[in-house]
Amino acid sequence: MPRLTIHHKTVYRYARPVAFGEHRIMLRPRDGHDLRVLSGDLRIEPQPMSLRWIHDVFGNSVAIATFDERSDLLSFTWTATVEHNPAEAFALTPDDHAYFYPFFYDEEEFPDLREFITPHYGDPNGELSAWARKFLDAEAPTPTFKILSQMTHGIRDAFTYRKRHEHGTQHPLDTLQTGSGTCRDYALLMIEALRRLGIAARFVSGYLFVPADGGYLGGGSTHAWVQVYLPNAGWIEFDPTNGIVGTRDLIRVAVARDPRQAVPLHGTYLGPADAFMGMEVGIRVVSAEQVVES
Repeated sequence: MPRLTIHHKTVYRYARPVAFGEHRIMLRPRDGHDLRVLSGDLRIEPQPMSLRWIHDVFGNSVAIATFDERSDLLSFTWTATVEHNPAEAFALTPDDHAYFYPFFYDEEEFPDLREFITPHYGDPNGELSAWARKFLDAEAPTPTFKILSQMTHGIRDAFTYRKRHEHGTQHPLDTLQTGSGTCRDYALLMIEALRRLGIAARFVSGYLFVPADGGYLGGGSTHAWVQVYLPNAGWIEFDPTNGIVGTRDLIRVAVARDPRQAVPLHGTYLGPADAFMGMEVGIRVVSAEQVVES
């Protein structure tokens, strides 16, 4: 079972000392049978007045920091080591009723899945629905995995990855119409498309592990992808940015109905708008055996 170490440092710089409001930190990987957190260390400068951990409505671990001193620098350094055991990507057989689409969710599960099946973003002209239906065979039924796999790889192959400096995630129609976006944009597009097909999907944020290649130490980044719920198979990962199916190289941190509920680091400062000078983020995800300078 591979062990990976995550080094994540975010630094905010200001032109003059400012006060800080509450900050919510969502960086701790989400434990499960395929992912186990062995150690975790969060260091914050200046030291917060209080730091407490909670589980949010989805069961994600969230640290909440409050401050009582001013500073021209605020830094968060998170280091964690995990055991990562990628799960089987797709476990359904032709005997399972969800093997082919369309299928129906069990009446006992449906109430808990309703919010993950219901679309949350507008599609006034039906563009998103029409795009989702392109992945269905002309004659039903369509193998469910074929829909999910082709949509995952279709986004990776047809869309252009584009970094954006704006905060948040763009509307799925903007991603569809421009043919571009970030990993969070791609994930939301796929989620909303699947919901229009009646398939339960939710947003996942976490880290991407980039394995070492030859003399290269490897690397990593924060990342976002999709989980789809299928009866008898459970939640399965699909990464439309990299065309990954299953949990290979994906370290789950948080799951949510909407990207706005899974922001890795969020907070405020009290001071003039022009005091903020910028933010620096450094992330490495490496094999735990490698020695990395922090």
